[in-house]
Amino acid sequence: MAKTSKKAKGAPPGTKLIASNKAARRNYDIDDVIEAGVVLMGSEVKAMREAQVQLGDAFARVRNGEVWLEGVHVAPYAFATSWGAHDPTRARKLLLHRDEIRKLKARVDQERVSVVPMSLYFRDGRVKVELGVGKGRTKEDKRHAIAARDAARDVERELGRQRKHAG
Repeated sequence: MAKTSKKAKGAPPGTKLIASNKAARRNYDIDDVIEAGVVLMGSEVKAMREAQVQLGDAFARVRNGEVWLEGVHVAPYAFATSWGAHDPTRARKLLLHRDEIRKLKARVDQERVSVVPMSLYFRDGRVKVELGVGKGRTKEDKRHAIAARDAARDVERELGRQRKHAG
């Protein structure tokens, strides 16, 4: 029997989801999504293959012309020796083109947006992170978003009932 792997919705073939940050869509109005590679140690990759990652408090920051992912907790790999083990909460460098970094830094400085990781996944054997760029929502904004989503769900439900009874 074949082993099934988690895949993100609409993900291309060869993509395996490691971790997702569902709170990011709830807490931020995401305008743009960027994919970046991640510089990792060997024991981190092995721990990610076991999906021992938490993105809850993670964010990305531009420092000295480089983008760094901070606040991601990658549990230590159980079989790593003392010299091969990694610090679980260390900052990890992200791989982006120079122009992408320049544009991202300009947006963060001018528009005061946040850069949060949406998901972490393997694509063709390489770890990628999907970064969401957007503004934080207030409690009132969150309530409006929930109300709009509920209203849309009610409309769809009613339309489904009408289609069912009409057919």
